[in-house]
Amino acid sequence: MAACIYTCQVNYCCLQRPIIPTFKDLRSSVSTNLKPLLTNLEHFPLIVDVPKVMKEISSKLLDTFVDFTFEFVDQPLSPSQSNFAPVEEIGEVVRVTTIQGKIPNDFPKGVYIRNGSNPLFGGLKSSKSIFGKSSHLWIEGEGMLHALYFTKEKGKGSKWNVLYKNKYVETDTFNMEKNRKKPGFLPNMEGDALAVLMTTFLNLLRFGVLHKYISNTNVFEHGKRYYSIAENHMPQEINIQTLETLGNWTVNGAWNQSFTAHPKKIPHTGELVIMGINPLKPFLELGVISADGKQMVHKVDLKFNRCILCHEIGVTRRYIVILDFPLTIDINRLIIGGELIKYDKDEYARIGIMPHYGDANSIKWFEIEPCCVFHIINCFEDNDEVVVRACRACRSIIPRPELIVDEFGLSFDRLNEMSFCKDNVQVLKEILSFFHVCEWRLNMKTREVKMKNPTTANHQFIMEFPMINERFIGLKNKFSYLQLIDSEDFSNYFAKNLSGGFAKFGGIAKLHFEERQVEISKDDKQEDDLIKVEYHIFPKNTFCSGAIFVQKVEGVDEDDGWIVAFTHNENTNQSQVYIIDAKDFESEPIAIIILPSRVPYGFHGAFMPFFNL
Repeated sequence: MAACIYTCQVNYCCLQRPIIPTFKDLRSSVSTNLKPLLTNLEHFPLIVDVPKVMKEISSKLLDTFVDFTFEFVDQPLSPSQSNFAPVEEIGEVVRVTTIQGKIPNDFPKGVYIRNGSNPLFGGLKSSKSIFGKSSHLWIEGEGMLHALYFTKEKGKGSKWNVLYKNKYVETDTFNMEKNRKKPGFLPNMEGDALAVLMTTFLNLLRFGVLHKYISNTNVFEHGKRYYSIAENHMPQEINIQTLETLGNWTVNGAWNQSFTAHPKKIPHTGELVIMGINPLKPFLELGVISADGKQMVHKVDLKFNRCILCHEIGVTRRYIVILDFPLTIDINRLIIGGELIKYDKDEYARIGIMPHYGDANSIKWFEIEPCCVFHIINCFEDNDEVVVRACRACRSIIPRPELIVDEFGLSFDRLNEMSFCKDNVQVLKEILSFFHVCEWRLNMKTREVKMKNPTTANHQFIMEFPMINERFIGLKNKFSYLQLIDSEDFSNYFAKNLSGGFAKFGGIAKLHFEERQVEISKDDKQEDDLIKVEYHIFPKNTFCSGAIFVQKVEGVDEDDGWIVAFTHNENTNQSQVYIIDAKDFESEPIAIIILPSRVPYGFHGAFMPFFNL
């Protein structure tokens, strides 16, 4: 969700065909004039200099035109979405005073940090104009880091001192808008095609960039430096102790484009594998960064013939795993009034296996059944096979499912006001209850593909935002942990909140890949080859985000450690951090840390041990 959901900040957006017959001729004219500009955008760097003739246009005149033509409208939140609302920065660090239970003595000293969307100026916006409507998506919003610092008090033995702090990631575009003290960038991620084209063009004229750089998805470490990232831009280096933004990371000028939110370290070498997707050629480039983070040791165009919306990349001891699925980004499709992002179940899907320093010609491709994957659990080599485990969807909910709009004639403006009948909710269940664990085995010699779903087939839970012990990235592992959504609750929630808001995760699952459990299907047949799954369910109306595995410093077993997660109790409007013993997974949490400030639901988290600082 996480999350999952992702370059023209085109990730996770959905653009519908405009229904403005009055302006059909205007749309055609504007599209004709914009097409040459958009076609040649490949000649612009990620942050472009506005052409000289454009610079001569007064910025005040442009602002006046925007103010006169466009109306900013706040996107409302329903009561069930209240913890998606932004919060203010709290300033200095705040000491935590209430802890239920006890933080283990052997818990590592360090920082638990999570990224997430925290929109400036009160929340996400829509805009209305003569060109139609355009909107932010819920995944937008400026990034805010929430950090919990675990230290021991000097001279007091094993007594823990826990501090909390939050702070915005100050990207270039964040500072542009903050200095204006009001919204400046027009929403351009969703809406009528003509409106999206015009808002994008006006953003380019006024600010020199097509969209905001949000940096709200993930946090990672490389070369003993720390970065915040969303994949529509390059990472921002962060001072992990103060959360101050130090600047963009370009790998000494070698990478100045989009950067995956899930880079992966190669086992044993520590080199970092990254990728960047682009709406114009080259559609996908891959890079390998040295272990110290100082140089790009390998960079290659993979020669794709389409732009895919790909959120993840995988690694093994010898290979890089590349996902090429039919969720595509197409500017030409947008120009003629279609969707910028579209999932096409009739298009091809394939998984590519490439040597670490290979090129497009060295990739071995394996055709698979069309599907959508936002998050990989892990990849590893097993004799002649490369094993890929991931959260697989039968289709994409990005863009929003066409079936709902077409079959029931629902507009996005009316969805929150609709009362859904039983049949409608059933359709939603069929569409949404599909994020489940999948395993592909790709035989490098015979080119055979084996696929299986190793967890229960009753679809009681949706599983997403996977995590493992990071020592096993790229290596064969026994355990994985995933955030859980109850399918029934999610279908009902989504039916009432389809126009905005993210799924809420009410528990965490632990998967035992090397243990089997017997399960009886609905037709009384035994389901073979299902793995053991344990569940840790939070109290009613308590939901989590940014869950991670924290390993014991001297742990021996793969699951020697804890699951740590930001949670929010919607009954009390209180935010917390849970610490769960990964070995005694279904028992009560060993500690619940009560936070001094509300923490909105967010995306991915990480734990940075102090011995690495």
